[in-house]
Amino acid sequence: MASQPQAAARRAGTSAAVTEPSRATTGNRVVARTESGLVAGERSGRVAVFRGVPYAAPPVGALRFASPRPPVPWTGVREAVRFSDVSFQSAVPNRPVPPGSEDSLYANVWTPGPGGSRPVLVYIHGGGWQAGAGSLPVYDGGRLADRGDLVVVTFNYRLGVLGFGLHEELADPESGHFANWGLQDQQALLHWVHANAAAFGGDPGNITVCGTSAGGAAAWQLALLPETRGLIRRIVPISPSHVAPPATSLTPQDSRTAYEAVARRLGTTVAGLRTVPAAALAGAWEEIFAPRPEERIVGSGRWYRGPVLDGRTLPAHDHHLPTPDMPVLSVHTSTEGSFYTGPGSPQPAPAPRDDTELRRVVREVLDLGRPGAGDDLARACATAYRDAARDAGLPDDPLSLWTEILGDAFFRHQIVRFAERHARSGTSPLYAMEFAHPVLPPHFGTPHEATSPFLFGTHRLPQLAPVFGDWPVERLLSDILADAVAAFARTSVPRTPNTADWPPFTPGAPSTLVLGGPRIAEVARTPKLAQLGFWDTVGWEPRL
Repeated sequence: MASQPQAAARRAGTSAAVTEPSRATTGNRVVARTESGLVAGERSGRVAVFRGVPYAAPPVGALRFASPRPPVPWTGVREAVRFSDVSFQSAVPNRPVPPGSEDSLYANVWTPGPGGSRPVLVYIHGGGWQAGAGSLPVYDGGRLADRGDLVVVTFNYRLGVLGFGLHEELADPESGHFANWGLQDQQALLHWVHANAAAFGGDPGNITVCGTSAGGAAAWQLALLPETRGLIRRIVPISPSHVAPPATSLTPQDSRTAYEAVARRLGTTVAGLRTVPAAALAGAWEEIFAPRPEERIVGSGRWYRGPVLDGRTLPAHDHHLPTPDMPVLSVHTSTEGSFYTGPGSPQPAPAPRDDTELRRVVREVLDLGRPGAGDDLARACATAYRDAARDAGLPDDPLSLWTEILGDAFFRHQIVRFAERHARSGTSPLYAMEFAHPVLPPHFGTPHEATSPFLFGTHRLPQLAPVFGDWPVERLLSDILADAVAAFARTSVPRTPNTADWPPFTPGAPSTLVLGGPRIAEVARTPKLAQLGFWDTVGWEPRL
């Protein structure tokens, strides 16, 4: 028969060892007292790291599609030296993440020490709302915590069919929520951090939320929600793709249709999806979205399937809501699109070789956000971008234009326009940064997600250095980025010795910090602003 601590660990849905308190102070062990019980991490260099700390109960069995519940308390000391499984997810090309588990709602904490009251940086991983994990090597928080004297928190949240969708038949009997379980997990994590920050040497009143891609969009969304706005002091959205149907979100009705179609395929009801094997559920979900967008049974979710408008976790799309009433450090890369058009793309496609092929791929980009876009609109888009490239002395070959168009359509246009809107109507400063350090051939440009290895200093890892580099200039850029984010997390101003002249963003003035360009760190006017005009002429959100 299991001991009481072992039984508590099993109820918490983990195989992590639990030991008696008397054994908690040997070797490199570091013990912290969370609200649910004692956890033992370990020293790693000059920081202590706690891996796999539960911030919610496992959402398994009857709790699949349920709102997150508090973690089950335990007695004794819970070992926190191994990462938890990643959240269950479908395979994504060129992203070697294991399939994972539904039992995945765990946090990882890096801290210089349990004493003190340091700024807390919560980092939300990206992955298109369908992949990724807070435990990936690229997000190792040790160097950032040490250099910035921060408490750094990463975590997992529910993904894909288990994390982002909507159907009333999946309503939680306790909370009444029936949508966006991944966003609910993020909210639960913030409440957990606020309640437990002091145990890890953090200040619960000084929490900065940072994230990249889907995580950057989440940081912005969480800053707008009444439930979490009071927990957050400031945000650092990096390369966010703000959700909106039909490209990056399902409409509520399309979400209902998709879950009902999955249930029929699996011979059950929508409520019965709680009991089918996760692999079968995810497989049927992917089958719904496997055909080309115009051939699917739903019209939205044409590219990614992020949060769905539900009136609670997502009361409205970001372009219909006020700008966050807190300081913002907004970051994007100079060629967001090369993440998708270069080697290693999560959605590989042949590069266009001539103008005919360019129009085809541009039309496919436009179709994601404007179904039915024809050759005339694609030709107008390509022409506008070629003219802008020639005026600016930039490459105008088909691959370069496709890269710029894709990256601007779903990232840079939104980011710059939201920054302009915040500067005009917001009540707090917004600092704008363009990260411009190029990756190494055969990769090209400064792609989407190129920032994370430099923020965390993991560009020097053997598996990442061949793409991002690890020479003195890369180490300097990593230091500048980490220092700027740490300064912002401490004071709401990203001022460092290398960024002393960086003012809040002002449209039309030199106020964007270009990091990684010829001058390493230079305040300039927003680069490549002219080419964004095309999206304004076709009513792309957010509008001017």
